[in-house]
Amino acid sequence: MTIPVRTKYKVAAVQAAPAFLDLDKGVEKAIGFIEQAAAEGAALIGFPETWLPGYPWWIWLDSPAWGMQFVQRYYENALVVGSPQWERLCRAAAENNIHVVLGFSERSVGTLYLAQTIIDNHGEVIATRRKLKPTHAERTVFGEGDGSHLAVHDTSLGRIGALCCAEHIQPLSKYAMFSQNEQVHIAAWPSFSVYRGAAFQLSAEANNAASQVYALEGQCYVLAPCATVSKEMLDMLADTPQKRELLLEGGGFAMIYGPDAKPLCEPLPETAEGLLYADVDLGFIGVAKAAYDPTGHYSRPDVVRLLFNKKPASRVHAFDPEYTEVDVNNGSSGG
Repeated sequence: MTIPVRTKYKVAAVQAAPAFLDLDKGVEKAIGFIEQAAAEGAALIGFPETWLPGYPWWIWLDSPAWGMQFVQRYYENALVVGSPQWERLCRAAAENNIHVVLGFSERSVGTLYLAQTIIDNHGEVIATRRKLKPTHAERTVFGEGDGSHLAVHDTSLGRIGALCCAEHIQPLSKYAMFSQNEQVHIAAWPSFSVYRGAAFQLSAEANNAASQVYALEGQCYVLAPCATVSKEMLDMLADTPQKRELLLEGGGFAMIYGPDAKPLCEPLPETAEGLLYADVDLGFIGVAKAAYDPTGHYSRPDVVRLLFNKKPASRVHAFDPEYTEVDVNNGSSGG
């Protein structure tokens, strides 16, 4: 069934600190932003990476042994798909008639995943995805997604997709997304406040450029919500002067870009919490694609092509002991 699509609407990107390591308070804060965005006329709101229950900054500050003090609390406050907290968020989307793209730490049995979900304005879950490859030290906390999580989805607001953080540095993953006619993209980031001055790769300048180039290469609208680090988070995580040099308060650099890569709103101060707004006109995407369309008229598939495995990577395949395998070569049965 074809979904009727709105072509012009308002979107919102969140810049705010999480309710760190407190899932229930985090859900309350998320619902507050959902209500605020809807009251301001937004049809879509995007949240930062792992905003529930916050990004695990301890992995960048000290040894794994020191960080173990946070592991159980982080696990217990990760969001479970289908849980009462999950259902509250879905109800909030429906009650406020707004699409929600939420970044969260997903708990699935014994493993955590860097996840995002797309919930429509009726409270129905369109999709839940996992970061394909956690970045650097994140691999000590999170499991991996698979090719089915590089997906773009039909919605009443157009074709929407999402990626986390440094996934925007992966050329092949981006090309897989562009090939699915993505129109609105949520680029979710944690705060840009770690190793400032020591690792330009992790800076706001470098990573906001990645969001902007995504819009330029994909000719899509890009919401780049970005978390901040609060004083309360610093007091919990930075217990030495050295750690306070590694992680700074603030780091919020949220932005929204058009399909021609133009910034569409004014940034907030990096320590401020709030929402950024912009207007979407899906028709303008055609203007941007007239110049560039790297998976269409500007491609050379006879020279370069992408091999893209979209099949879910199931860890377990059930075996039916009643099944008898037949050897098609000689007709005998295999056991």
